[in-house]
This record gives sequence, structure tokens and C-alpha cells, in this order.
Amino acid sequence: MSGTTEDIQITTSGGETMGAYLALPESGEPAPAVIVWMEIFGVNDHIRDVTRRVAAEGYVALAPDFFHRTGPGLSLGYDDDGFAEGFKHLGALKVDQMVADAKDAVGFLKSRRDVVSDKLGAMGFCIGGHMTYLTACETDIRAAASYYGGGIAAAEGPGGGSGTLTRTGKISGKLNCYFGGRDTLVPVADVKAIEASLKENGINHEVHVYADADHGFHCDQRATYEETSATDAWAKTKALFASELRD
Repeated sequence: MSGTTEDIQITTSGGETMGAYLALPESGEPAPAVIVWMEIFGVNDHIRDVTRRVAAEGYVALAPDFFHRTGPGLSLGYDDDGFAEGFKHLGALKVDQMVADAKDAVGFLKSRRDVVSDKLGAMGFCIGGHMTYLTACETDIRAAASYYGGGIAAAEGPGGGSGTLTRTGKISGKLNCYFGGRDTLVPVADVKAIEASLKENGINHEVHVYADADHGFHCDQRATYEETSATDAWAKTKALFASELRD
């Protein structure tokens, strides 16, 4: 079981307010921290559950709302209306703002007395998987777990500008990527491009493709939930954070 949880507000470097869900481990002692990046459905019940699960493993866990500019407090279900609303906000994202939010989330955690400031990680799902990759590129986090990150291999970043793979060489920590073999939103060509970029840049990484899994396979509230793949990816993520954030 995790300790306390609360909804908080982070003042960003741009003077905006970014909401977030914070879950603390029971120990009360300073601990490593992990950012949990949401899907297009906002910081909803599933993301809150994942955040609490991370805290239960002994980490300060933070789930920031990177839709705070267009849909602050968004919390959607996995039905047609949720997808339609989520895609509207996804289409409004701009990569420079995403990077700023990543840096602000890292800065917030480093400022906390209950966080071991040089032992930070991140994980995320779908566009949150993309945010995880960007966070690994643009901050000094030591571990990252990107689940079916969409758009990472695109020629341009969200909203235009340099593609995310052009930033790969800046990754300083270890990165795990998990993909579904049946995922048409992240095709095989994208997975191969991501893996090639990581290899070419000498990044410490693992890329896992689950043959029977589709997009969203980790979320037990979605029709595409695939328990075997989700269980294995979660175990690998826990091992990643234990090895990189607890040495």
C-alpha cells in the first residue's frame, strides 16, 4: 500500500499552473521519484492507479497533466466520447511545451525534501510514452519506461519542429521501450526506427515487442488489455527502476 495521495498544482517556468496527482510511499523517508505520464485520457482513474502502484514500490510518484493548457483537469473514460475528446487535445500539443512540462516536472521533484534528487525516473503510455522518451532526452533522469509511445519516429515533433528521434543522442540514462506486435498506431517500421536510433547513439536500452499485444495493452480498463504482456512489462519496469534508481 502507498502512503498519502493528493491533487497538487505546479507553477511552471512559463508562469502557468500544471495540475498533477502525487502519491507518496509509506516510509516517509526521502526516496527516488518517478514521473507517470498520462495517455490522451488525462490523469484519470487508471493513471492514478498506476501512480499509486509506483508509490507502493517505494517511490515518490507524480502524474502531471500536460493538457493543462487546453483541458486542465481532464479525466476521460475509454469510450468513443473519451477518444474523440482526447484526440482534440492531443492535436493541440506542441513539442516545445511538452519539453518545458517535462523539465518543470523534474524540477518540481528535485525541489522536494522527500525526493532523492539525483535518482529520478519516468514512465508513460501512448503520448505519455512519447513524453517519457522526450523526458529521457531533455532531462537528466536515470531511468525511463516508454509504453507504446506514439509519434516518436515521426519526421516532425508534435506541432512541428524537429522530430523526437533527432534528440536520442542526448539520453543519459537507461531507456526501456515496450510495444505491441498488433499495434497499428505504432507500426513495425516505427519500432525498428526507434531501436536503430538507440543503437546508433549508443544508448543503454531495451526494446520489447509483445507479439500478442495491441495498443493500450497495459491498461486493464481498455478492451486491448493483455494481461501476460502487461505483467511482464510491469516486472521489467520495476527491475529497471530498482537497478537504476536504488544504487
